[in-house]
Amino acid sequence: MNDNRNPVNDDGNTERGRRTSRRLAAVLAALGIAVAGQVAAPAADAASAGREPLGGIWRADGYGTIFSIGQGRLTTFDTTAISCLQGVLSAKQTAGTRDSASFTAQEGGRRITVQTRGPGRARLRYPGSVGAIELRRLPGLPGACSTPTPGDPVKVFDVFWTTFAENYPFFATKGVDWRAVRDRYRSKIGSSTGDEELFAVLHDILKELGDAHTALLAGDRQFARPLRPGTRQLDGIPAFMAFNKRVQEFVERNDTHKPLKQWGRGVIGYADLPDGLGYLRLGAFDGYADGGFEPNAAELDRALDEIFTSSRTSGPDRLRGLILDIRINLGGYDALGLRLASRLTGRPYPAYAKQARNTPDDPPGFTRPLPVPVRPATAPVYTGPVAMLTSSLTISAGETFTQAMMGRTPRPERIGENTQGAFSDFLWRKLPNGWSFALPNERFLTRDGTSFDVTGIPPHLSVPGVLSDEELNGDHDAAFAKALSYLANQRRR
Repeated sequence: MNDNRNPVNDDGNTERGRRTSRRLAAVLAALGIAVAGQVAAPAADAASAGREPLGGIWRADGYGTIFSIGQGRLTTFDTTAISCLQGVLSAKQTAGTRDSASFTAQEGGRRITVQTRGPGRARLRYPGSVGAIELRRLPGLPGACSTPTPGDPVKVFDVFWTTFAENYPFFATKGVDWRAVRDRYRSKIGSSTGDEELFAVLHDILKELGDAHTALLAGDRQFARPLRPGTRQLDGIPAFMAFNKRVQEFVERNDTHKPLKQWGRGVIGYADLPDGLGYLRLGAFDGYADGGFEPNAAELDRALDEIFTSSRTSGPDRLRGLILDIRINLGGYDALGLRLASRLTGRPYPAYAKQARNTPDDPPGFTRPLPVPVRPATAPVYTGPVAMLTSSLTISAGETFTQAMMGRTPRPERIGENTQGAFSDFLWRKLPNGWSFALPNERFLTRDGTSFDVTGIPPHLSVPGVLSDEELNGDHDAAFAKALSYLANQRRR
């Protein structure tokens, strides 16, 4: 479901729909994109705030976005070297002081908070986001933002191509010559090109990239989440849901031998196993409840409170091992992944660092990495052995959660296949003809600076053919069997 996210950088993605039009909001809700967990501002922010008024024009560090704050509203502009277009976000101020304010989006009711941090600086946060967007004050709105951008097909193509050229981080990793892509496709576009043909060209470019965090929404025409070539392709959310149901039935029949106890509309499931083991399955980090991040967080907490009870986390009846199954995880709020990780550790540790592309250069430059921690929950936590099941359908917030678990002690054993390789939030942009599209512009780094974007996070124990049709039609779950064997070995130590 997303990665993960917000109108400037939307995660989750839920495919998490909260956009400027009713259709766009409905489409994104179906796709499952969300903003990802709010991180409390450090104490230094409060000390530096209040030095100047908040109102004015601000440019994001990275993201190619300008924010206009004034007269009780926040609006955005999407910028490239050749364009400045009204963005997807318009929000009304609901609270504030001279140097900080909260806003509620017109569509979807999302909350945004902005606070000044010193001369010419501010920080913007979304509920559920794992980080913040740094802002720099501008003397005024650039002139291009007051000049209408032509909506002819050639200009639409050029804005689309330039947005990727300035923001997409992974051309080199994918071996894509973006200038050659322009040369190959732009010749197909002319002033008389119709919408159907234009959509087909942009669709083919996205399909060629094969990035699960791209999308194109054009009225009744939609194209979203093309998965990495060579991995199982599922066409749309209904296909994901049908496959997820098939996998759960397979697990209950062959692994747990009983129905899972479920929460969050069946997205979260748990079963006790013999020999003091537990099995926890999450189909996404979203979709548990309506209403945005807070209701989803509350439902996850309710499930984890029932699963990680005092009797299961301490004493003679405690869990001796946990199988954590995210082989089908469509993403959602990154912060919910951190929330789960906080129930699986007794000490704080770094989850990852997040940064955004912020120059059009090749190779590109990035914003300063923002560290994101995992902190132990105040509720009961499980600190024993964990076997994590992953596959190419571990996507977006499912992957950031997998990465957040890499620094845990004891180290979880990853079993199965590489994850999908799509970590970034969705950066949603408008085109001059009114269409919307999305691309990733961030990367998530390990402590040594490694990024698993494109390739995905590899398993420790590889299991070819995870959840293949052949396996699902049989009666043996090879990854689950390896997880049992691993946990049995841990008990003997």
